[in-house]
Amino acid sequence: MSEKITVGEAIARTLEQYNVSAMYGIISIHNLPIADAVGQRGAIRFVPARGEAGAVTMADAHGRFSGLGVALTSTGAGAGNAVGAMIEALNANTPLLHITGQVEKAYLDADAGFIHETKDQLGFLRACSKRAYRVNSPEQAVAVIQRAIQDAQTAPCGPVAVEIPIDIQGSLVAASVVGQALPPPALPAADESAVERLYQHLKRAKRPLLWVGGGALACSEAVKQLADAGVVVISSTHGRGILPDSHPRSLRAFHNSPSVEAILTQCDLTLVAGSRLRSNETRTWTLPLPRPLVQIDIDPAAANRNYLADEQVNGDCGALLKALAARLTPGEKVNAEWDSEIVRAVQQAEAALRQQSGEYAKLNDAIAAALPHDGLLVRDITVSGSVWGSRLFRASLPLCNIHSLAGAIGMGLPMAIGTAIANPQRKVVGLVGDGGLALGLGELATMAQEQTNLTLLIMNDGGYGVMRGIQDKYFGGRQYYNELHTPAFCQVAEAMGLKAWKVSDAAQFSGVLAEAINYPGPSVVEVDMKNVGPLTFAGPPQKLY
Repeated sequence: MSEKITVGEAIARTLEQYNVSAMYGIISIHNLPIADAVGQRGAIRFVPARGEAGAVTMADAHGRFSGLGVALTSTGAGAGNAVGAMIEALNANTPLLHITGQVEKAYLDADAGFIHETKDQLGFLRACSKRAYRVNSPEQAVAVIQRAIQDAQTAPCGPVAVEIPIDIQGSLVAASVVGQALPPPALPAADESAVERLYQHLKRAKRPLLWVGGGALACSEAVKQLADAGVVVISSTHGRGILPDSHPRSLRAFHNSPSVEAILTQCDLTLVAGSRLRSNETRTWTLPLPRPLVQIDIDPAAANRNYLADEQVNGDCGALLKALAARLTPGEKVNAEWDSEIVRAVQQAEAALRQQSGEYAKLNDAIAAALPHDGLLVRDITVSGSVWGSRLFRASLPLCNIHSLAGAIGMGLPMAIGTAIANPQRKVVGLVGDGGLALGLGELATMAQEQTNLTLLIMNDGGYGVMRGIQDKYFGGRQYYNELHTPAFCQVAEAMGLKAWKVSDAAQFSGVLAEAINYPGPSVVEVDMKNVGPLTFAGPPQKLY
């Protein structure tokens, strides 16, 4: 007689087959069969977040590094709390599996007042996900989970939700329903005719520009070869580190710096590789890009989405850029005078950003000095993150500067936790503001309980600093609703068992950050910005008409 196991255990075994090392979530009466199976088997680390939004955001960060993040939430309001985090994962194209419960199958969509019931849960999951599925029978559960994982890992990747009625989770099925993990779908090989067309564009260009985004995160070697051959490279903020800042032909992410824009005007070709050319990096698509503009993307629907392309090349950026780089000889496009102009432009852009950052440039440098080469910065949407954290802080590797691509505040701490758990051998610095941290202050307890290798840097300016800057610039200086009561963060941290420091003077940056970053385990540094000095940011550059 074949072995019988619950659907919950079948799902746990299936996730093990996919080498899932951590699951983030909150246990509930509508997901306990799954959580119980994970706990009994002991093969997957369960991270108990303090909110569903935090759980899914942690899983999002984990998935950016591991290739699959997994979150478990409850039904109804619990699943609804995860929607904002799912929207972020959708923006970031993160391969993520969100498993949520459902009411008993007999009461689905019946408006019967069953506990945790909500109207059209599958509908709102579809709205915030790449795909969303409902398991309709016990025997189907593993197959649906495998399909969901395949969808999540198929480029362009994204979050996929699966809802499972509670009575199905506890049902018995044959253990044989658990099969082998399916490998992620293979990426397409480079089309030779497409490579030839790309090469001809490069051959004709005297000063070619390559713009790389998140779709090119795995292309470091090819991008460096192209840069070594003489191609100047600029990246989205998500793509920072694909080409290290130290490379002499890296324009980093200085899209809106006048000196770098002057370089762009002199280029005679733009190759866009795996980037959406987002609004905040192009002045809402008014930043002039050199022509011809050739767009490389695995998603056919990306064609002409934001800029009209002179040519669209559909395919995997990794395969195409590797084949293109192989066609060029080292130094083929190198021009010493042009190289000098590029270096000067970047130096001018950095000098201007340091001037804008004021005393906080010293904080940037203190973190850079203390954080190991492979250390990771995870930043919330906050004044410091948008000014010096996004472009001034060093980038030498892909995915070394993690942030919310949807632009929502409050994700910095859970992203930092997920990043730290996905990278246990690497030190993580989380950069948050007091306003954003307030959305998920309870996740400090998760940070402490999980003993993450994380230093959380809290920039406390007593409210919404970004909003203050926008109101000052665009609303006649009228300031409304941006002042927030903030707790004594060091005392809160210490009450949770975290080591904490408070900094009130820029002269303390170097010593305190070195001590905190070298401290083993979780720690908190609060920066009293009202004492250190002002830092202003009036939002992304506005479009030009």
